[in-house]
Amino acid sequence: MKNVMKTLMIVMVATVAMPAVAGDGVSVGDTAPAFTLADSAGNDVSLSDFEGKIVVLEWLNPDCPFVQRHYKAGTMKSLATKYDGDGVVWLTINSTNYMDAAANAKFKAENKLPYTILVDQSGDVGHLYGAQTTPHMYIIDGGGTLVYIGAIDDDPRGNKGEPAVNYVAAALDEVLAGNAVSTAETKPYGCSVKYKK
Repeated sequence: MKNVMKTLMIVMVATVAMPAVAGDGVSVGDTAPAFTLADSAGNDVSLSDFEGKIVVLEWLNPDCPFVQRHYKAGTMKSLATKYDGDGVVWLTINSTNYMDAAANAKFKAENKLPYTILVDQSGDVGHLYGAQTTPHMYIIDGGGTLVYIGAIDDDPRGNKGEPAVNYVAAALDEVLAGNAVSTAETKPYGCSVKYKK
């Protein structure tokens, strides 16, 4: 009986410590759930505004060290700029409960971002998609189907250098070439999303 209880405890701890790969809300192959959120200027932005386009969703929290590292390195900004010419839309969603439109506007201005930051203080859209970490990345193809969910790359600590694989760039290249995404799901890393309690 002791061994059974010990095994059960290990399984329970592992379940709590290991987030699900695809999140609680959606899986690769699902139709991307519709949403409308206000941007940092107060304008409503709907996913349906970009029907027929490839859309990248990035979950953000400016206070998260993982996010800060990627923004210092220019990871997201350079990707958004690189694929903008291919018609790819980059939407950043901030589900941090204590960050409002003003906080997002400040971060956007400080980083000279070419894309919008959407306010999700209620966490409704984050929960809808099952976003767990910042960053947590999703790619939606032109048909509205989720084709990638997971990490930005395979370098959680930021120390791999050149061998690091950018999963989002690889997936976008495959989608733009009309191919299936070969690595469609990865384990996201970063800070937990600071949802409203």
